[in-house]
Amino acid sequence: MFRKLKNEELNRPTLEEFKDIGKNPVIIILDNIRSQHNIGSVFRSCDAFVVESLLLCGICATPPSAEIRKAALGAEESMEWQYFKQTEDAVIFARERGYKIISVEQTENSVMLDKFIPEEKSGYAFVFGNEVKGISQSVIDMSDMVLEIPQFGTKHSLNISVSAGIVIWDIFNKLDTSL
Repeated sequence: MFRKLKNEELNRPTLEEFKDIGKNPVIIILDNIRSQHNIGSVFRSCDAFVVESLLLCGICATPPSAEIRKAALGAEESMEWQYFKQTEDAVIFARERGYKIISVEQTENSVMLDKFIPEEKSGYAFVFGNEVKGISQSVIDMSDMVLEIPQFGTKHSLNISVSAGIVIWDIFNKLDTSL
């Protein structure tokens, strides 16, 4: 028999506790995401897997926003985030802090996510692109690597918030962070 757990039984940290716990060495960079629901969903996935920070760029809306909050369910308060007018500046910001820049896109010579093995003690900044245009070529050109999520159906892409959730979950499982 399975009994659904109540929120208070999940033993989640409080907002104050969350801000003080160690984070995974992962930054998520959103390159011109137009949907506030997608942005909110990424906030929530970042919180769930204790991502270090989220960088919102270009046309991305920023908190406070009722539409972001609707999907984030408060994760916009727990997550560290910054806004950059240009995605390239966010990439430079992450690189200057020692993060390897990885675009999640379909390109020549991309590495399939299931084949990617993170290096020990490395930090990664994953870039996710616009719902229609994807990641700008100038940002791809600044990347150390491009990852692609294997797909086998008739569609050419996944929703950005779904893609982010898949990558964050995969990296969380591959990193040895002892959280």
